[in-house]
Amino acid sequence: MLVQILILYVFAMTGLLNLGIQVVTYFGIALLLLWFALSFWHKGQLKFEGIHLFDLWMIGLGVVMSKTLLKSPLVNYDNFSHWAVMVKFMTFTGRLPGTTDKLVTFTSYPPATALYITQFVHWTGFSDGTMLVAQFLLIWAAGYSIFAGLRDRSRALTSFALCFTLAISFVFNVAIRLNNLLVDYVLPIIAVSALVGIFSYRKQHILLCIHTSIFIGALMLVKNSATFYTVLIGIYFFYTLLTNSKGQWFKRLIEIPLQLIGTIIIGLLPFLWWNNHVKTTFPISKHQISTQAYSKQLNAESHQEIFKIAHKFIEQIFSLNSLSTKGIILINIVLIGAWIYARLIKNLHNNLLGMTFLLDFIFLIYYISLFGMYILSMPYNEAIVLDGFERYASSMVILNLFIGAIYLVRVLDRLQFEQNFQKRNTLAFKNATTKNVYQIATLLTGFFAIIMMYSEITGTNFTNKMNHNTLPLQMSRIAKPWTHLNHKKVLIVDPEKVDVNDYYAGHVGRYYFFTDKVVGQENFMMTPEDFKKTVKSYGYIAIPESHGTFTVLTQKVYHQHVVTGFFKVTNHGLKRIH
Repeated sequence: MLVQILILYVFAMTGLLNLGIQVVTYFGIALLLLWFALSFWHKGQLKFEGIHLFDLWMIGLGVVMSKTLLKSPLVNYDNFSHWAVMVKFMTFTGRLPGTTDKLVTFTSYPPATALYITQFVHWTGFSDGTMLVAQFLLIWAAGYSIFAGLRDRSRALTSFALCFTLAISFVFNVAIRLNNLLVDYVLPIIAVSALVGIFSYRKQHILLCIHTSIFIGALMLVKNSATFYTVLIGIYFFYTLLTNSKGQWFKRLIEIPLQLIGTIIIGLLPFLWWNNHVKTTFPISKHQISTQAYSKQLNAESHQEIFKIAHKFIEQIFSLNSLSTKGIILINIVLIGAWIYARLIKNLHNNLLGMTFLLDFIFLIYYISLFGMYILSMPYNEAIVLDGFERYASSMVILNLFIGAIYLVRVLDRLQFEQNFQKRNTLAFKNATTKNVYQIATLLTGFFAIIMMYSEITGTNFTNKMNHNTLPLQMSRIAKPWTHLNHKKVLIVDPEKVDVNDYYAGHVGRYYFFTDKVVGQENFMMTPEDFKKTVKSYGYIAIPESHGTFTVLTQKVYHQHVVTGFFKVTNHGLKRIH
């Protein structure tokens, strides 16, 4: 999938996105047919190791989650301020936004996930549900890679332990859930997949370097904040090269730096291309990486303001009401508890304690970088309330949760009585008691893995029901979405003041009507003459929810009884569009 994204990226950057989608898709089908042909004529095809329990768990619950997401609407603010509108733009224009395109405002955000989703909806049809399913497939595929960290994939207990971890990880994603196109879960799960791949290919240096460069390249195109994850990947890649390189020391002295530097440079090339594209295409770009912008932001904030943000930040970190803090405590308790059991009770030498300290150090460095983001990139009014803190912090909890879980299940596997995988069967236990304990633990872990995943599915269904009267769904009840990019002026009449003040109504309207000239308005306390001038300044009026003042004024000025609906503004009044 990441290779597809990188190929699509090259086509998109050269203005040939639609051609790229066809090339990638048809080339993929051709490779599949070629693989089947070779498998049929030759017996040297990939060895099939059979179906494991985690395969059934992933397929079954993945299908159920996909069906749920297919019926889910987009509601979160950020979908309409960038993520969904970016996909819609590329789907119906066949290109990346340019200088004259004002619809996409976060022009510095890289397009990786949007490219993959665009390819998916190109063939399946554009809708909220198909976009969500596309992103879920990317997440689920990355999640599937964690099972490569198992020592023995036939062991039910360790397999279900990772299934349970995957289900638990969605608890820390509760701030946005899977029914949104935001990438706060995408970043850590792809980073985990990168780390597991480095571990898996540690003895195959060519594959190792290719794998690492692909993941760095794709991850940096997901979002600018992927830098932290990329640094972690680079450090682990360097550690793997050091510990797994063979040969004389002087050869290693040349080979390791060349492999490290070459791989990272190749991996960063797509992002460097994107950064240059943003600087040359958009003179001013939101959230652009710029030392000049950071310096200006820092100089604009007083020491007192920085101290206030720091106090609020530390207070949030140590608050037991913080979900991310609970996650950090959970990771520490489980890993330290497992270390005590394995080392002190079972006398098994392991490094779970060292892993705990390493993960805590990663948390510390991440929090420092997160604080830097608040004081360097965010306006004071957003930074002082730690806007999006739980989303950002939980992303690192998710990453470390998987790292800790993979290391833990490998230690648990070493605690098994029989270490020869070929001899492991129902009789390969120390005694009947250990066999019973293993079976009960497996049943409980598998049960809770299923229950926790179903909890996420039912939670998403519940959220969808609760959102039935939100602005995006109200819009879908009064008008059909536009798919032709335009500059028509549309007024959204919204009685909810908060939706207008934070530009939510405007962003939803821009996405829905595919125009950069949408305005949300709540206040219509004006004279009939001013009301008539206001209405005439727009081409279309959308009233998703009844607005008493607007209804009264329409009656006075145009002698029309208007409650809700979508209307074209004419010289004689409002003409309803069905």
